[in-house]
Amino acid sequence: MRSTSVVFVGMTMAGVLALARLGGQSRPSFPPIDAAALLAHTRTLSSAEFEGRAPGTKGEERTVAYIADEFKRYGLEPAGADGSYFQRVPLVGITPDPRTELVVTGGPLASGPLLRLAYRDDVVAWSKRMADTVSLEKSQLVFVGYGVQAPEFQWDDYKGADLKGKTLVFLIGDPPVPDPADPAKLDPRVFGGSAMTYYGRWTYKLEMAAKMGAAGALIVHETAEAGYPFSVVQVKTGEQFDIARPDRNMGRVAVEGWLSFDAAGRLFARTGKDFGEMKRAALRRDFRPVPLGLSASMTLKNSVRTIDSRNVVAKLAGSDPKVRDECVLYSAHWDAFGIGAPLNGDRVYHGAVDNGVAVAGLLEIARAYAQMPVRPRRTLVFLSVTAEEQLMLGSEYYAANPLFPLARTLAVVNLEMLNVHGRTRDLTVVGLGASDLDDIAREVAAEQGRRLKPDPEPERGMYYRSDHFSFVRRGVPAFEPDHGDDFIGRPADYGLQVRKDFFNNAYHKPTDTVRPDWDLSGGVEDLQLYWMVGYRVAQGDKYPQWKPEAEFAMPRGR
Repeated sequence: MRSTSVVFVGMTMAGVLALARLGGQSRPSFPPIDAAALLAHTRTLSSAEFEGRAPGTKGEERTVAYIADEFKRYGLEPAGADGSYFQRVPLVGITPDPRTELVVTGGPLASGPLLRLAYRDDVVAWSKRMADTVSLEKSQLVFVGYGVQAPEFQWDDYKGADLKGKTLVFLIGDPPVPDPADPAKLDPRVFGGSAMTYYGRWTYKLEMAAKMGAAGALIVHETAEAGYPFSVVQVKTGEQFDIARPDRNMGRVAVEGWLSFDAAGRLFARTGKDFGEMKRAALRRDFRPVPLGLSASMTLKNSVRTIDSRNVVAKLAGSDPKVRDECVLYSAHWDAFGIGAPLNGDRVYHGAVDNGVAVAGLLEIARAYAQMPVRPRRTLVFLSVTAEEQLMLGSEYYAANPLFPLARTLAVVNLEMLNVHGRTRDLTVVGLGASDLDDIAREVAAEQGRRLKPDPEPERGMYYRSDHFSFVRRGVPAFEPDHGDDFIGRPADYGLQVRKDFFNNAYHKPTDTVRPDWDLSGGVEDLQLYWMVGYRVAQGDKYPQWKPEAEFAMPRGR
């Protein structure tokens, strides 16, 4: 930690608290954000005492109590439906017995030994159905390419095929369609070129399998296309959660999962077909589902429990009675992966960067708002959600059951991780250019002497992998920032190197801990920018709007 002092970005304390006339509105200067408080919150939240902050554990109890106590200490009002700081989120937790395997039969090698794919090493499979036992019984395997149905690109990988009761095998990502003008590049007019669209997300593929009435869905893992190594997938061998629903089948196929690339190669070799040729065929619009002549069998024995997890929510009521029922919402997920498989003797998945430091940032932003001498016109809502690591369940539940109407939610500012490596001349915005929020952020960044830049790795699909997306898909514009890459006083490739280091060595691992070389000065500046973006929206005369070309442009609350 190089510095734990408060950073004011060139402002005196008097300047921080003084109101300045800017753009016809009363606006404060950048607020004080306390780096020492950020570090202290993060150390607490990522400590062994908090047990990795998994939903439905003692770690959850300690975490949500800590966040609520801080909100109360700042003088923020509880905003839960029952007058507390909590929103109940009903979850079902399902833990598969690892003593299972995927058995493949049929194909030209049917007279030889069965193909047995080992759980965890070859296949990571689960069921989201509320059932003690779920099985595939000689379910026919069908290769569906990328499994995309996108009318706007004249693309349909299904072609009306009857896939009921079958197990679909998907490629991960969007179809990487070559550019006719330069076959060495991807066509930017189809599926975003090199940038992932939602069609490339594995969650979309599972949704399509359910829509087709399939029995199972298996996705072939490739590290570059998925955006993370197979070891990250293997974390999903423990308890998984979903929002509890009256339908015990949960609207899902019976068995969902991933195949390692090596296991997929062995499976396709058994068909007598060339996997590479099949992948190339999946790049054409005339692709049709390919029956593999194989059948899959697998039985999952599950332990099922239901819990009431909690979102933590507080508010700072707006000062203008005319617009007090409108709000700007800040969010950050409090959960990590709890206690799991050990790494170097440590079984606690501490989640310091993902997402303890961002929760600390949410607390500091809330404190800075609470200490303002004049409140913003509109209400500020501070939401720390559960089960983001379980496919954004807490934010999904809130967005489906909002405590403040989405039609009157002007914007969401989501904190997913935070810069812990020092000051930058830039700030990355995931999905840059989607809405007016980015224009506001660009103005604020310029006042800091900084610039905005797009996601340097759009192929990883980060826009679809955090809590803001639960609001985006319902029409609420969201600001999803990430740390910059142009670090002051560092080599040009330093930003990319620290990203790679985190995702290769700490992401979703017990090694995501507070490190002695952290420098939170850049995180402080980022938080000041997030604070100011929200403040200007809360004070503004109009709702931020989507840009016409945005992927999810639609009316709020749809």
